[in-house]
Amino acid sequence: MEPSVEMLQEILGAFNRHDLDAIMEFFTEDAVFDMPRGPEPWGLRFVGKENVRKGLATRFSGIPDVHYGTGTHWLAGNRGVSEWTLTGTTVAGATLRVRGCDLWEFRDGLVVRKDSYWKIVEP
Repeated sequence: MEPSVEMLQEILGAFNRHDLDAIMEFFTEDAVFDMPRGPEPWGLRFVGKENVRKGLATRFSGIPDVHYGTGTHWLAGNRGVSEWTLTGTTVAGATLRVRGCDLWEFRDGLVVRKDSYWKIVEP
């Protein structure tokens, strides 16, 4: 399988269904996921398929109704970009509505790196 816009749309659909099994089918065993926040300049990093799964699970547990809308995607070789608007309510009751993007890297048709960014919304 070669990376495609349709593939990125499928991944986003799996995120919106909160379907970790479907999401993880797109990742390599040595995948890396960099979250928007964390203790390092790259955020909080998860390395290896099982750890990436655990990192993604925190998104669904921390924002149980998370949804990625208005998705647009494009590819250039083994790199891709997805832009979206994340909406949801955190378990602490905070309402979120932020623009963000994922920078994707692929190897052999699978995701080897997902690097996520969010706009910082200030009241």
